Amino acid sequence: MKHFFLTLPRNIIGCFRGRMIFWHLLAILLTLSLVTSGFDWFYFSATRSPVLYQWMIPSAPIGGLVPVVLPLTLIITGYVTLHFRIARIGWAIGQAELLGSLISSTYKAFTGRVHPYLHETSTVDITHDFRFGLLRGGMFWGWPSSHTTIAFALALTVYTLFPRQRWLGFMAILYALYIGLGVSMTIHWFSDFAAGAIIGSVIGVVVGRSFSPQSNANLR
Repeated sequence: MKHFFLTLPRNIIGCFRGRMIFWHLLAILLTLSLVTSGFDWFYFSATRSPVLYQWMIPSAPIGGLVPVVLPLTLIITGYVTLHFRIARIGWAIGQAELLGSLISSTYKAFTGRVHPYLHETSTVDITHDFRFGLLRGGMFWGWPSSHTTIAFALALTVYTLFPRQRWLGFMAILYALYIGLGVSMTIHWFSDFAAGAIIGSVIGVVVGRSFSPQSNANLR
């Protein structure tokens, strides 16, 4: 727990420091490209399938549940069994998810992007609709996808913490891809997913490195 709070301010800054800021710029430029080229609307129109909807709509509740249950389970298990490395992993994942939520919500507060219509067919391209300014579009919908940002922050934290067990990292990335692609076909645009994947990956790498054994060999 101590490491969680000690590294939190440093890791917030670390997500934007040095070359990390260029990944944020890439997310913005990629979004601009996907919107102006018409790909966002093309992708939205091409994925209006009842079958796809049935397979992908669970991604939203799963993407909301796993980030709560997984770190809590690891932390409690670690302290109960006195396996503090398990608890440390739980704290690392929890911090990555917290940063994913904070950073994506901050972006949303200023971009105010309109989300896709869920239960009606639209022939009007609204992918270009951003309401720039403070809280003009709220903090819960829009760009980037918080589900995706948090999922990739979780996945890249796991990937970074387990360099010798890459299968764990790959499984976590597959989970993140399902969450991200799932919400991109239901409650978000494709560029919301793409930007969330980039930003979440940055967060996961920063947090994973700060919690790695090499970073703090005596962590308990």
